[in-house]
Amino acid sequence: MRQLMLGNKAVARGLFEAGCCFISSYPGTPSTEITEEAVKYDEIYCEWAPNEKVAMEAAFGACLAGKRSFCAMKHVGLNVAADPLYTMSYTGVNAGFVIGVADDAGMHSSQNEQDSRHHAIASKVPMLEPSDSAEALEFAKLAYEISEKFDTPVLLKMCTRVAHSQSVVETGERTVPEKAYEKNIAKYVMMPGNAIRRHPIVEARTKALAEYAETAPVNRVEIGGTEIGIITHSTSYQYVKEVFGDSVSVLKIGMANPLPEKLIRDFASKVKKLVVVEELDPIIENFVKQLGIEVSGKDLLPIEGEFSQNLVAKALGQPVPECRSLDEAIPPRPPVMCAGCPHRGLFYTLKKNKVTVLGDIGCYTLGAVQPLGAIEMTLCMGASISAVHGFNKALGKESEGKTVAVIGDSTFMHSGMTGLANIAYNQSNSTVIILDNSITGMTGHQQNPTTGYNIKGDPAGKIDLEALCRAMGFKRVRVVDPYDLKECDTVLKEELAADEASVIISRRPCALLKYVKHKAPLAVDPEKCRSCKACMSIGCPAISFKGGKAHVDNTLCVGCGVCEQLCKFDAFKSTGKEA
Repeated sequence: MRQLMLGNKAVARGLFEAGCCFISSYPGTPSTEITEEAVKYDEIYCEWAPNEKVAMEAAFGACLAGKRSFCAMKHVGLNVAADPLYTMSYTGVNAGFVIGVADDAGMHSSQNEQDSRHHAIASKVPMLEPSDSAEALEFAKLAYEISEKFDTPVLLKMCTRVAHSQSVVETGERTVPEKAYEKNIAKYVMMPGNAIRRHPIVEARTKALAEYAETAPVNRVEIGGTEIGIITHSTSYQYVKEVFGDSVSVLKIGMANPLPEKLIRDFASKVKKLVVVEELDPIIENFVKQLGIEVSGKDLLPIEGEFSQNLVAKALGQPVPECRSLDEAIPPRPPVMCAGCPHRGLFYTLKKNKVTVLGDIGCYTLGAVQPLGAIEMTLCMGASISAVHGFNKALGKESEGKTVAVIGDSTFMHSGMTGLANIAYNQSNSTVIILDNSITGMTGHQQNPTTGYNIKGDPAGKIDLEALCRAMGFKRVRVVDPYDLKECDTVLKEELAADEASVIISRRPCALLKYVKHKAPLAVDPEKCRSCKACMSIGCPAISFKGGKAHVDNTLCVGCGVCEQLCKFDAFKSTGKEA
């Protein structure tokens, strides 16, 4: 059946049709919807894992047991899962194992622009790279065939534009291959004596995969004009076709690793000028140069950022269509925490107390944005806790008592616990604040081990953060409501003054959760408002100034009352009407 389908949904459909039985993932934009769509198929067991490493190891266990398996993550998540990936390259698989990784050129929702093709090359694992939804479905199915034929995990690389755009796909039926588990210590126990014997197998497999790449259907030549030949991949292929049509010849690379040497040489011999159009790093371009072939690429196109039709056209000397301009300038919409966000009151308190805040990955990273401007460092998942320990060890009394780490509940479960263990074990006087909003907020409200619900919303094991922190060696564990500014201020001061490590849990559910019942929105009495703008210091999008007075947009306000606590003139009052 033909239907319009999102790229990530198409991957999920491909997994279903290929007979995938087990999926373990960690949510990460732009990969999240693959697992969210796959869970709709009752035939596939799906779960959210605490982090990408755990997800990959769980999925490997399922493939070892004889079931086709899958795990999904974003590009930075593959760094977390690199440890099992590189050794899985040695062990190989039993049933097929596919790893979905989604890159984010342009950094729409990421802290860097890394190119996951490097992981494929370094781990010596094949990688497929679809350019639309139809290929996303077919490549997912093909990945299992390659995995089982060549005894290897296979990386399926998506990117933001393929993951989140729609095109027509042709769906098929589900088939589930049978595979039994067989004990094989030499293959699966990677102690040095066994691993050293597996390495030559990996090298032989790479040669076999390189031969396969020469005739693989995912790498195809489209002969057009021969003045220019373009080697391209992923969404760059779509841009090239829109700009040039059939006026140039194109070699579309669908298998990013290993690359087809003979196919590239043959294609290059048929065109007068060769150009590589690829987003991010010059991986194809460098491969072509190593073959001794003259080629252009990053001398014409940028190494950073997301490409577009116009960018490709301009770089390669083609006419750039005139863009229509709007009569009025669109006002900027900087990212901001939602109205009623439970993190706002806590960050206001941290800023008021002039605390140095080392941050983490999550929607609370917006605590770095003015007018709050509280967070001074964000590196990667879990780094806030490890960094505050190092920061305080380096500066001692100079920083103790005025430096904290902030981390979300999901991120804490992902990779914050080991950093907290380090503080307890190596004894720094550090304060860690866990921002518990009862959900994985930034990626779209996925459950995590602290929420008490699984991926389907059914009751599940729930980790008690207070008990966990105490079990890890913290005697001082406090819980505050971030809507209560006085309580936050008191507890923060007490814990920073304490002569031992402590944990503060700032607990209030995300304001966007469907089950959260809000209070009536507030309104401003213009007679009482003195235009002091104290209420503006929290950066709530529901508050603005009109006619020189504070004004509340009651379509946004959730009645959290944080602004009310800031007003010395009692100008904020409840409307008494439920939002």
